[in-house]
Amino acid sequence: MLKLWRKYWYYIGGVLFVAAAFAMGFWGAQSLSRIQVILVFSWMAMLVHQFEEYALPGGFPLISNFIGSGEVEHPEESPLNQLQCFVSNVIFCYLAYLIPVFFPNLIWMGASQVFAGVLQLQAHGFSLNRKLKSVYSPGLGAVVFLQIPLAVYYIYYVCAYMQGNAWQLLLGVPGALLLLLFVFLLPIRFMKGTGHPFEERELYGYKREFVKKELRNARSKTK
Repeated sequence: MLKLWRKYWYYIGGVLFVAAAFAMGFWGAQSLSRIQVILVFSWMAMLVHQFEEYALPGGFPLISNFIGSGEVEHPEESPLNQLQCFVSNVIFCYLAYLIPVFFPNLIWMGASQVFAGVLQLQAHGFSLNRKLKSVYSPGLGAVVFLQIPLAVYYIYYVCAYMQGNAWQLLLGVPGALLLLLFVFLLPIRFMKGTGHPFEERELYGYKREFVKKELRNARSKTK
């Protein structure tokens, strides 16, 4: 079961998004506070972000490893690999996004969760796009249409209705940086070169032919 989850975690995340959407529609919005609803929606937006990266249109593993990091020899397993992505995106990320839901008055914790999505704009909106020669890279849609609007609304709600704790929003930026460090960057660093390559179906998605051509050209230059 764990092996199946590791291989298809982003599809399972898509199912969780649908289940969460129904749960929030029927029960969540009435039983949770508004700040908790925002935080749950932020986690759901992250599920969409992950689905966009790895499933539809997908192709993020090779876009990140080869286009982003310049790995030519083994872009199917370095720096990102299948196990590391599962650990980061499911175990660590789910905890980082869901724990703040249970502590809604700790605004710094919620802000760290919400702002972490916004910080991904740099990679998905600029650096990867430039290398892909495209206005888009997988994950950008969720950042622009879900994660940034949720962050704006979170700031508005805290400033309007939780003014005594609004100062904690300032801690959200360093908190988000630390969250990205511990959830993604450090696992990538320490799990690099541990094997667990991505399957062929996971490697190519968005701009498939462009990525294949660039990889062929890069490999021909190293021979």
